[in-house]
Amino acid sequence: MQQKIVITGGPGTGKTTLIDELEKRDFVCTPEISRQVTQIAKKQGIDQLFLKDPLLFSKLLLEGREKQYLEASKLDSNIIFFDRGIPDVHAYMNFFGTSYPAIYIEKSTFYKYDHVFLLPPWKEIYKTDEERYESFEHSLAIYEHLKNTYLELNYTITEVPIGKVEDRVNYILNHLKLL
Repeated sequence: MQQKIVITGGPGTGKTTLIDELEKRDFVCTPEISRQVTQIAKKQGIDQLFLKDPLLFSKLLLEGREKQYLEASKLDSNIIFFDRGIPDVHAYMNFFGTSYPAIYIEKSTFYKYDHVFLLPPWKEIYKTDEERYESFEHSLAIYEHLKNTYLELNYTITEVPIGKVEDRVNYILNHLKLL
């Protein structure tokens, strides 16, 4: 039976670094797609699609994450790690106070993950860049929205302690009884 595992957290918490380390250890992982959506929009002359049209940005994320989920289901792998899950989309929309159609909740309810690992805000590693414009204070609030969204969907959340990437990955793998 295939296990689908989400690694989530606010911006700048080390999610992608953990995914990269899991890939180095030969685990199947899906990448975060929000940067890809942002970069495509920039090529079309839209500097910050999320700020200009949050609903369109979120629609593209929802479609992309659903596609990742469905493609992952076809893979011959017992364990797949996701850099963010489908519920992250409406958690962010809640953070920004953006209204959205019921389909966002419906997709989050329909496509289920087996484990959710939440990375807490970590000021020492937080930085902004061309795609990450949120402040550290925003990261704290987003963390709470993510946590509440997954809890509302009846997930058990495992918080990953701050530390070296190897220790964080080992923590996840130990929790999953893979080490």
